Amino acid sequence: MLGRVTTPQNLDERFRDAVSALQPSGRRPAPDEPVRDGSALTGLRARELFDAQLTSRHLDLAARWLRSFNEGFYTIGSSGHEGNAAVAAALRVDDPALLHYRSGAFYCARALQAEVDSDDESRKDPLVEAARDVLRGVVAAATEPIAGGRHKVFGRADLRIIPTTSTIASHLPRAVGLAFGIARGKQTPWPADALAVASFGDASVNHATATAAFNTAGWYDHTGQRLPLLLVCEDNGYGISVPSPDGWTAETLRSRPGIHYFTADGCDLAATYDAAREAADWVREHRRPAVLHLRMVRLMGHAGADAEVAYRSAEEITRDLERDPLVGTARLLVESGTVGVEELLTRYDEVGWQVRKVAEEVLNEPKLTSAAEVMAPLAPRRPLRTARVIADAGTRAGGPGAHVRSQTFGGRLPERGGPLTLAQTINATLTDALLATPGAVLFGEDVAAKGGVYGVTKNLRDRFGAERVFDTLLDETSILGLGLGAGLSMPAAENRDNDFKGLLPIPEIQYLAYLHNAEDQLRGEAATMGFFSKGAFRNPMVVRVAGLAYQQSFGGHFHNDNSVAVLRDVPGLVLAVPARAADAAPMLRACLAAAAADGSVCVYLEPIALYHTRDLYEPGDNEWLAPYAGPQEWANAHTPIGRARTYPIGSADDLTILTFGNGLPMSLRVAARLAAQGYGSRVVDLRWLSPLPTADLVREASATGRVLIVDETRRSGGVGEGILAALVDGGFVGAARRIAAADSFVPLGPAAQQVLIGEDAITQGAHALLAR
Repeated sequence: MLGRVTTPQNLDERFRDAVSALQPSGRRPAPDEPVRDGSALTGLRARELFDAQLTSRHLDLAARWLRSFNEGFYTIGSSGHEGNAAVAAALRVDDPALLHYRSGAFYCARALQAEVDSDDESRKDPLVEAARDVLRGVVAAATEPIAGGRHKVFGRADLRIIPTTSTIASHLPRAVGLAFGIARGKQTPWPADALAVASFGDASVNHATATAAFNTAGWYDHTGQRLPLLLVCEDNGYGISVPSPDGWTAETLRSRPGIHYFTADGCDLAATYDAAREAADWVREHRRPAVLHLRMVRLMGHAGADAEVAYRSAEEITRDLERDPLVGTARLLVESGTVGVEELLTRYDEVGWQVRKVAEEVLNEPKLTSAAEVMAPLAPRRPLRTARVIADAGTRAGGPGAHVRSQTFGGRLPERGGPLTLAQTINATLTDALLATPGAVLFGEDVAAKGGVYGVTKNLRDRFGAERVFDTLLDETSILGLGLGAGLSMPAAENRDNDFKGLLPIPEIQYLAYLHNAEDQLRGEAATMGFFSKGAFRNPMVVRVAGLAYQQSFGGHFHNDNSVAVLRDVPGLVLAVPARAADAAPMLRACLAAAAADGSVCVYLEPIALYHTRDLYEPGDNEWLAPYAGPQEWANAHTPIGRARTYPIGSADDLTILTFGNGLPMSLRVAARLAAQGYGSRVVDLRWLSPLPTADLVREASATGRVLIVDETRRSGGVGEGILAALVDGGFVGAARRIAAADSFVPLGPAAQQVLIGEDAITQGAHALLAR
């Protein structure tokens, strides 16, 4: 037994033996009669779902066949979970879904459901095409319809199935955000009565992201806000080789406040269908979250290479095999008189032949063959389109919207007042952004009633109301999850009409150090969405983060974090660092426009120590302030992503200083003192840490042949390493020196000066280069 049960061949043989032994009931029910007394599942629907289950099973067998000669690259299968086909049947095709990697039968059933709902008689067999979708993913074919061979995922735009990665439970915070977006209604493409559904495994209930999602859904329900969310736990009792303790998953899910609990035997198609319908109808009617707990089995191990005999007894494996949901559905069909034994076996072989034929066909389909092909959907950059979004917003704000804008600002337009600080400029820009983009929503900890810890979002809730500017619970994973789900509602710019559609999330992370609690929501979820969907789904989002160091009166590393390596390492993510008011508005507008036009994920990192800075060289000079540009100037003031800004000091011929953030005012002061000594400098503010303004850096460095990098992040893993690499790659051959913070957390009080860079160190570095 131990040598047999983990092979596809013997699973196939066992199914045939079990079905052949079934005894017909002698009944001849009508197709619309239920297959069981008290059930809503009809014979006709059960036959359709059995086809979806068969397709899913044969996809698993085909994946392992492909792997046997190194042509299949993904074998995490759905065998034992085929009952989730009934969940798809209980939902509507326009209910957006985020699927667990064992929800193959759900995918097949929804494809079949979409065909039933379609009037297009020319469409091909939906189950064959669903099989083709999946198998193209298994062999990493570039023709795969959602990820294009970049990963094997369940996803298709027309089926409203949004691809998810394999990271455990990381999609659940997004699911909460998706339900939040549906609840907002007017700005989303989802029907007003739609619900969001997300499936996950039992081991995932222990993961921090799952806990965050459950807690957030319950928190919103407790506050009276409605979230139409159905969570589906596919419980097979194992997380790879680790068993879930008996009763733990049920107790964990049942005890979640604010989440209604439903359960069923996931190996019983009729019971699953009835429970799924009850759960979906309850969520749709009450607009409140629920969880459907389905008890399932896992057949053939975790994945193709998994030898479950190493950690499971023969008795345990046999017990699960006896609960095979395909056998269960076959028994249901035979005992109800809906289908005969021979017809079932014939259909099993027909589907198997169709799937194997498709598997053979996709073997010869093209693969991705270049880095450019692989990266094509990663981070589209269309600067002309982005610039046009900004120009159009300026035209609307300065024309038809001028009166509303004046009223929103209380008649005190920021461009008519005096010069502003960095914080004041960001506040004014956010006001204009919320005016220009009806779907923009700003949220986070303390951003509404308090107006932010540093007053940056002051008055925004009063101006726009609690629907668009609101406080969240104190959990960064949930804050980003809300943004991830809500942003899915925004279509690509070319698919929108002139009225802005969709939600544009602007979440705030209160401090940079707090982002590290939730960084995978940016790395593994936000940044991968376009990559794994070829742009069919996007995560347009601008995450505001207060960060970096040098606060004089409020210290400690949780409020003075100078680590940005994790952000610079995320492919496609835009990282902006505005150092002064003159750049803050155009950079923020560029991020918002890129999010709207290209679906960009942007992090707008605001240097806390510079929020309220007014002076540069001496007290009272107000050199760090800047006037706010009115709408008619937005187009001309546009700052493209990835372009630096140069400040020539003196002759600007002797030294180039490359810096950003807090390093900019320090470098400008040092450059002024050097100019008094007869040395000319050009101080370059990177402004964008990802993508780095490489061409600008190489050009300005080559102009003097001497480069001083002033990097307030850490010496190891800091921005300076990337600058040096960019210079070398760009052909710079002059002298270079780096000033960076120590590899230390930032301590409290004056001790911080011992590990952070200062003007003395910058001066010493400059003189060392000038002496060469």
